[in-house]
Amino acid sequence: MAGIDRLRRGLLLALAATALGGCVSTRSNRLADPAVRTPDSIRVATFNAALAGEGDGELISRLAVDFDEQAMAIGAILQRVRPDIVLINEFDHDPEGRNVRRFLTRYLARSLHGGEPIEYPHHYTAPVNTGEPSGLDLDRDGIVGGPGDAWGFGRFPGQYGMLVLSRFPIDRAAVRSFRQFRWAEMPGALRPMDPATGQPFQPDAVWSQLRLSSKSHWDLPITLPNGRTLHLLAAHPTPPAFDGPEDRNGRRNHDEIRLWADYLDPARAGYLRDDAGASGGLAVDADFVIVGDYNADPTRGGSVPGAIQQLLDHPRVDARFLPQSAGAVAAQGGGSRAQREHAADTADFRDPTPGNLRVDYVLPSRGLTVRGGGVYWPPVGEDGADLVTASDHRLVWLDLAPTLKD
Repeated sequence: MAGIDRLRRGLLLALAATALGGCVSTRSNRLADPAVRTPDSIRVATFNAALAGEGDGELISRLAVDFDEQAMAIGAILQRVRPDIVLINEFDHDPEGRNVRRFLTRYLARSLHGGEPIEYPHHYTAPVNTGEPSGLDLDRDGIVGGPGDAWGFGRFPGQYGMLVLSRFPIDRAAVRSFRQFRWAEMPGALRPMDPATGQPFQPDAVWSQLRLSSKSHWDLPITLPNGRTLHLLAAHPTPPAFDGPEDRNGRRNHDEIRLWADYLDPARAGYLRDDAGASGGLAVDADFVIVGDYNADPTRGGSVPGAIQQLLDHPRVDARFLPQSAGAVAAQGGGSRAQREHAADTADFRDPTPGNLRVDYVLPSRGLTVRGGGVYWPPVGEDGADLVTASDHRLVWLDLAPTLKD
């Protein structure tokens, strides 16, 4: 029966791929089965797991037990896709690392929903701006304090944090972080303006201190089995919503995305200064993969026009391979229009606004060899479909060839 089920699933995937073929201009429109991968390939993924608690210590308490339903579903997805390297967005950061240890040992290290346990001997997490008090009235409500006045919106320090899990060593001594980089230091920054007065939304004394990254921007050098270094560029820009006519979140989202675009361009990266004081961007010959929930769809949603195109159209980024899923199409009722417009969606947001969007990305540098990839979103009724409701986002992955070079 297992062989028949695999054959049936393969036929369904092939039929879905045929239906989707020609709807989107990409290098490959194949719908990938996460159970199938090129031997010795390296699987890189991103997943907004929505494992952020509403209060400080909530996630620690939930992960102290072995049967938190959401954590089990998230862990089961990871066990099914089995990425070698994965960025998890919205995983609360705690300085003692208890959240990470409990997730690794109480969840991933045991079978979840029939999955095979998975181990990650290397991980990276660090403080983020969300929930970190700024001491300033950033949202201009006349009161200093609260989630709107944190460096990044959050109810407590570490909420909506980031976590990288890896089978391969992370060169911690070479990690670069841009958490404290000030928005005003970006040339031509999209400073929020009050349309009613034509004046800046925040006074100069506040604007000059405002940090750009709503969580953080990390450059993590990871040593692969072939000895090459892969730079994982991880971030989670703010949603372009929950503001006013000044569009301060939309503008911040645009410039958070721009930070990576400039980081990859030697002619534009000189102004960037990391948290250790080092200036400049990524070496021109470096291999990299951009990962994260960037809260920006190429054609829909509320982001500033062209926001994510700063990466999709970047000369150093290869965005030709478009990860897709049959579940995203089915969620829109199927048909050619759903196939054309929603095959690459990665988030199941409230309808009709903002609706389902493509906001989560795994974008490799040009020269890397992409063997396949997909979005983990089985249609309703298929095995694993019940797991995806644990988050409003879906896991996205790419498989890279072992040599990393054509």
